[in-house]
Amino acid sequence: MFYDPIWDKQHEECGVLGIYDKHLDIPRYIYWGLFALQHRGQESGGIALTDGQDIHTFRGMGLISTVFANGVPDEEGGPVGIGHVRYSTTGSNNPRNIQPLAVYTPMGQLALAHNGNLTNTRVLREELDRGGATFQTTMDSEIIVNLISRSQKDTIEERIMESMNRIQGAYSLVLMTKDTLYGVRDPYGFRPLCIGRTDEGGWVLASETCALDAIGAKFVRDVQPGEFVQINEKGVKSSIFAKAPRKQVCSFEYIYFARPDSVIDGQDVYQARLNMGREMWNETQYDADIVISVPDSGNTAAIGYAQASGIPFKHGLIKNRYMGRTFIKPNQKQRELAVRMKLNVVKSVVKGKRIVMVDDSIVRGTTSGIICKLLREAGAKEVYMCVSAPPIKYPCFYGIDTSVRKELIASTFSVEQIQKYIGVDKLHFISIDGLNRAVEHIPKEDMCLACFNNDYPTETPQANEEGEKYALEHK
Repeated sequence: MFYDPIWDKQHEECGVLGIYDKHLDIPRYIYWGLFALQHRGQESGGIALTDGQDIHTFRGMGLISTVFANGVPDEEGGPVGIGHVRYSTTGSNNPRNIQPLAVYTPMGQLALAHNGNLTNTRVLREELDRGGATFQTTMDSEIIVNLISRSQKDTIEERIMESMNRIQGAYSLVLMTKDTLYGVRDPYGFRPLCIGRTDEGGWVLASETCALDAIGAKFVRDVQPGEFVQINEKGVKSSIFAKAPRKQVCSFEYIYFARPDSVIDGQDVYQARLNMGREMWNETQYDADIVISVPDSGNTAAIGYAQASGIPFKHGLIKNRYMGRTFIKPNQKQRELAVRMKLNVVKSVVKGKRIVMVDDSIVRGTTSGIICKLLREAGAKEVYMCVSAPPIKYPCFYGIDTSVRKELIASTFSVEQIQKYIGVDKLHFISIDGLNRAVEHIPKEDMCLACFNNDYPTETPQANEEGEKYALEHK
């Protein structure tokens, strides 16, 4: 799994997009939509298009602008296309695992793009191996296309729905044939997926509403948990293929992953993050001179804290926006150098000040400690840190790239110990109740909080295995 030891952040697995429109320049609109979803995956990307007869994929490693540096493919003839941007959670980061996946089935060609992570991968892959299936990748997404291809149902739609009832875990999918676009969201609704309408009367499926905005499409509604959507020249056809005991939207979509200008399941992400800052002020009441954020993901919550407290918000940390991921050996000296390359302190802002520093999460704590050191070197009088996620004590198995549990600092350290480790004067994590109040339009029971409270909504063999190993290591 990919983990950036320098920036100490979790990563969403990917973003998906699909368009059905007989009038749009599909390749370019898919490209623009993926550009808007780039924050969801920066490891690789791709587009699948049809000429009306065959499906062709165009894929590569890196940012979308890098993959298509020589121009967007000029594919004409078909009304449908799908796209994908990716971080790897299941499957290594190599070119074989780039999506969309395109395969030949007895029902014709099919392409798929997947956001999420299956929890019964091992069982299904072993079953398919015994049945003679061959795999070209290490992704759980290839299991899905194998299930669809090997189904005995009469239509592609029936095959997709039958396969959805066999997989478990988190998945928002867009699929395509030469003339039809499909969308699927898992019964718990872990990962977001929405429907938009183009000015030309076409349809869009996207991970976030910001992608609809980027291509000028109008938001229609969210795909419901357990819903299967079929879009072609006849319009939109929808059906529910499964129902879960409860909805479980990932809380980290609101804390960190989604773009703040998106709306997910009726909740404005920007407003939720403002509310997180206000809740943290209510829970701390720190007496400070300024509020700063760890850019960019801490910005909105920091503004909320400043608004609620009346303490002025200042830009105390400046981020180098031209530095990508840092692939260096993560010893302490090199890690500190990399953070200094990514962040610089505005000395005139922080010198002599009592500072509230707002960030979205602490995973290992390494980066937070370095940032605190930079602030003290610049003359900060005191540093109080507020985190808009509760302590992350358990790994995610639903499509977020987290460290194993033993590497999560909150799984073995108390808040007081973490405070001492990173070197801040005060440390506060938002409470789970405060987080629930902040995400005001999603009921508490409808949000997945498993990484905070160990309440996994589905059976997770990985969690059982890791829990047993963790217990042995911490006897």
